[in-house]
Amino acid sequence: MEGRFSEKSDVYSFGVLMLEIVKGKKNTHYYNHEWSLSLLGCAWKLWSENNGLAFADEAIASPDFQGEIVRCIHIALLCVQEFPKDRPSIQTVLSMLSREIVDLPTPEQPVFAEKWNGTHMGSTQPMSQVGFSTNELTLTVLDGR
Repeated sequence: MEGRFSEKSDVYSFGVLMLEIVKGKKNTHYYNHEWSLSLLGCAWKLWSENNGLAFADEAIASPDFQGEIVRCIHIALLCVQEFPKDRPSIQTVLSMLSREIVDLPTPEQPVFAEKWNGTHMGSTQPMSQVGFSTNELTLTVLDGR
């Protein structure tokens, strides 16, 4: 998206928020060490394995709400699809949530859902082997009297 904000970036953020609510964890504080996946990656993995309900926080995973939870995950994954043109408009999202739209399209893999393999920016070198430079910098802060 190259730093441009649009309705589709808002839809993406709304999708992330929905996943955070369902999981009970913030995206910035969630990492699945077993699978090396972020919140979106974990949601996508379980969804693509037809096990989306396993993504939900146990506190809300009541049998009474399973259908609603799975529907929310489905809609959230539609919102975080990789290409903005594939994401629904916010009006469509609201229609999906209110069940005005019954049949939901199949989501594509979300952006940032791939495994983090410990490499730096597509490099084949592990992060521990990537060289970093240091700068000697003096910072002076001037305070007025």
